[in-house]
Amino acid sequence: MAQLQERTVVIVGGTSGLGLAATRACVRAGAQVIAVGRDPAKAAAVVTELGKSVRVLAADATDPTTTERAIALAVAEFGSFHGLYHVAGGSGRRRGDGPLHEITDEGWDFTLQLNLTSLFNSNRAALRQFLKQGTGGSIVNCSSVLGFSPSPKFFATHAYATAKAAIIGLTKSAAAYYAPQNIRLNVLAPALVATPMSQRAQGDEAILNFIKTKQPLDGGRIGQPEDLDAAVVWLLSDESRFVTGQVIAVDGGWSVSEGQWGSNR
Repeated sequence: MAQLQERTVVIVGGTSGLGLAATRACVRAGAQVIAVGRDPAKAAAVVTELGKSVRVLAADATDPTTTERAIALAVAEFGSFHGLYHVAGGSGRRRGDGPLHEITDEGWDFTLQLNLTSLFNSNRAALRQFLKQGTGGSIVNCSSVLGFSPSPKFFATHAYATAKAAIIGLTKSAAAYYAPQNIRLNVLAPALVATPMSQRAQGDEAILNFIKTKQPLDGGRIGQPEDLDAAVVWLLSDESRFVTGQVIAVDGGWSVSEGQWGSNR
C-alpha cells in the first residue's frame, strides 16, 4: 500500500519549486492533494499534469483565509483532511532585507509576513480543523538551515533567518502542546536548493564554489527540490507516527561543514 493512500493533504506553496516537487511526490504516494499557489497559470498547469488527484487554489498564503479555504476544499472534494505541508515563503532581499543594520522597516515587515505570518495562518487553520475532527494529523513546516546555521558572507538576510528560526520555535512549542491530541508537527530545513527563489545564488560563481564544500554530499552540488520529497512523504504518513517536534536538515551536509576548505585539507 502506498504511504499516503487514502490521505488528503494541503500543500501551501504547492505549485512551484519545493512545493511542486512535493505535490508530485504526494500524488505518487497515493495522496489526494490541494495545492495552493499565487499564480493561476501555474495552478492550472499542475491540474493538467497531475489530473484528478489534485485540486488547486490560486491564492496568497499571507491571506489568513487561504488555508481555511484550502482545507474546506479538501473536505468538500475528497471528504477528508489529514496533513499540511507549508512551504510557501521567499526572499525579502529586494524589499529591504539584509544585514541587521541595513534592514528597512518594509524589508522586515514584508519578509516576516511572507515567511512567518503565512505559516502561522496555515498552521492555525490546520490545527483548528484537526481538533474539530478529533482525528489527529500531521503538519510539516519548511524552515531553512539559515535559521540555525548562518552564512555571513553570502546569505546575510537577517529578517529571513529570523523568520526561519521562529518557524522552528513555533513548531516545537506546538508539537509539545498538541501531542496528546495525536497532532504532530515537524520541520524540514533545506540548504541551498535550485528553485526560482535562489536564482541569484545559482548564477554567482563565488557562491557555487562555496557550495562545493559547504554542501559536500553527492559531489558538492546545489540541492534539487526532489531531494526533500521522501522526507515530506514520510512525515505526512503513518510511518512517522512516533515523530514530532523534530527538525530534519536536508542540506547536503551544510550544517556540519565549514564551507571553505577543500577535500584535500
